[in-house]
Amino acid sequence: MASQDWVEKDFYAILGVSKEATAEEIKKSYRKLARQYHPDKNPGDEAAEQRFKDISEAHSVLSDPEQRQQYDAIRAMGSGARFSAGAPGSGTAGFEDIFGGLFGDRFSGAPGTGGGRFGGGPDFSDLFGGVGDRFGSRFGGSPKGADRTAKTTISFKGAVRGTTVGLREANGNVIDVRIPPGIKEGQKVRVKGKGQQGPGGTGDLLVEVSIQSHPFFERDGDNIRIHLPVTFDEAALGATVEVPTVHGEKVRIKVPAGTSSGRVLRLKGHGIRRKNSQGDMLVVVDVHVPKELNDDALAAVKAYAEATAGTGPREDLETKAAL
Repeated sequence: MASQDWVEKDFYAILGVSKEATAEEIKKSYRKLARQYHPDKNPGDEAAEQRFKDISEAHSVLSDPEQRQQYDAIRAMGSGARFSAGAPGSGTAGFEDIFGGLFGDRFSGAPGTGGGRFGGGPDFSDLFGGVGDRFGSRFGGSPKGADRTAKTTISFKGAVRGTTVGLREANGNVIDVRIPPGIKEGQKVRVKGKGQQGPGGTGDLLVEVSIQSHPFFERDGDNIRIHLPVTFDEAALGATVEVPTVHGEKVRIKVPAGTSSGRVLRLKGHGIRRKNSQGDMLVVVDVHVPKELNDDALAAVKAYAEATAGTGPREDLETKAAL
């Protein structure tokens, strides 16, 4: 989202809450409005669809503590004034330049996207361009030091449950970076006071996170998706089976009788868990068909085929395929 949009949009008003609203109040208001303006409940209503988009946008910012803090700061500094980029060679910084320096490269293309690895960890690369000086001279006071950037890769487990990584600087010092639970691919973690030193204080360190894939668990937003193999008799007759979760738990899930391959079952609360929300685990049923059958099993399948003759699933296939 462009930072100019953040100046123009009052997310608190969109959600109908005060600027002092708690995370729970924001969540409650969002759910109420999202149900009211959801496109499924207002088919063909473009105004309701736009309202739903605005509500979702407001919630995505205000429900994230870091983004909410940045939004409040931008609104406080930019309210009532419309900034635009200065003309080439004019020496005046535009809105994107100012707030890009303040909040790293979230709002503008700040140079320096990470350094090479050595000594067991990634090195840092510094941001150039005098961002701190530009910010300090425009608003008064001593300029703060520039931010630095780094990159790191963590395990899937670390992304789900949270972890701490050590980043080694060129001088051998190690900076511990706490990765919060539920972080997504490409998100950045801010470490206060670990940037460049300036007359007005030290800048921050922005760590971009990459996440290793997992052979069993797959992330889908804040949900976790898995594939559960079941036997033909379990799918046909129904069964209760045990499945592992990303949190190290084992939970039981009921496979209803008559379940087909590809059906998705939902386990509430067993996905990504954040401070104020939690996702679900989506269990995709895969009906397992054995490649070989012993004599008894083969006879049983043949008996089943005879008992269900004339009730196949392709009876209306030609009707569906008609052009």
